Amino acid sequence: MKDTFDIQSYMTKGVERVVSDALKATFKDPRESAFMVKFAAASRKASKKRRAAEDAGEHIPPFLIASITSKCNLHCAGCYSRCNHATVDAEPVSQLTGREWFRIFDEADELGISFILLAGGEPMLRRDIIEAAGKKPGILFPIFTNGTFMDQRYFELFDRCRNLIPIMSIEGEKEITDARRGAGIYDGLIANMDELHRRSLIFGASVTVTTQNIREVSSDDFLKKLSDRGCKAVIFVEFVPVTEDSKELAPGDNEREYLRGEIARLRQEHPEMVYISFPGDEKSSGGCVAAGRGFFHINSHGGAEPCPFSPYSDVNVRNTSLRDAMHSPLFTALRDGSILIDDHDGGCVLYEKRELVEKLLAQK
Repeated sequence: MKDTFDIQSYMTKGVERVVSDALKATFKDPRESAFMVKFAAASRKASKKRRAAEDAGEHIPPFLIASITSKCNLHCAGCYSRCNHATVDAEPVSQLTGREWFRIFDEADELGISFILLAGGEPMLRRDIIEAAGKKPGILFPIFTNGTFMDQRYFELFDRCRNLIPIMSIEGEKEITDARRGAGIYDGLIANMDELHRRSLIFGASVTVTTQNIREVSSDDFLKKLSDRGCKAVIFVEFVPVTEDSKELAPGDNEREYLRGEIARLRQEHPEMVYISFPGDEKSSGGCVAAGRGFFHINSHGGAEPCPFSPYSDVNVRNTSLRDAMHSPLFTALRDGSILIDDHDGGCVLYEKRELVEKLLAQK
């Protein structure tokens, strides 16, 4: 079943909104505003590349998620990555090198990919890759970090390379953040925010939304505290349960509807910050945008996967180009089939229908 709406137009408008919101959020800071104006021009150029490819019969997504390491120093409660064994304590083996990642960044730039989200594990353990990303100013690199490795060298790197945007994970106020992430984590995050703000560096926050914290993390009080510290973006990531005992934490339809309403209100009333929801309202926006429709995921060993929540791969970027990877048999089957636009109960259709994804993988 083919798309029933223009996915390229839908994703392009999404990118334009993010860039427009970012310009509004940074207009009072001359250096950040100057960078965002330049990035807006690069983003328009990238969009033209994607549209030209679309007109030629090839869809290029504007986003890429890159998990640049599998190692992490924290054991956050309910972490899907640990439950899937994608994140470990041991020293990583046979992961992509900095040179290999830089080649991927080069290819992404050529294709017109505007955003590469750096994740892990804990991505700040791979300083070499983050430094390489800083050399690609036409791509914005949000770095999803627990904040525990932020140091003087990173502050200086972020100052030189304004396309590197630390996005620090926080669960709400001190009590709930430390309960999920560990004692002292909240205070460390606040110290990082204060130092980034002192240096006039742009940063954001990533919030895992659960039934326990949804009211707190979407409240004006919590978000004002972030804004007052200089935070310019908040990314709400819906909790996906990977164990039976964590299902009660997963937002249901009522919670998702509430969050959609709050984000719409916040965008109107508080344009000083950018608000993004993931996976967002895929039920009313043409379905899931994973598997290359809007983005795809590369794991730390090079496997191209539909999504971090759907860790299945039939191709490795070590052995093929980024362009060929996004046209893998698995990705093509997912985009051409009905799974991505199927009705589902939870917030992540690929996780809920993982048995169907496994069957597709077995057929390749």
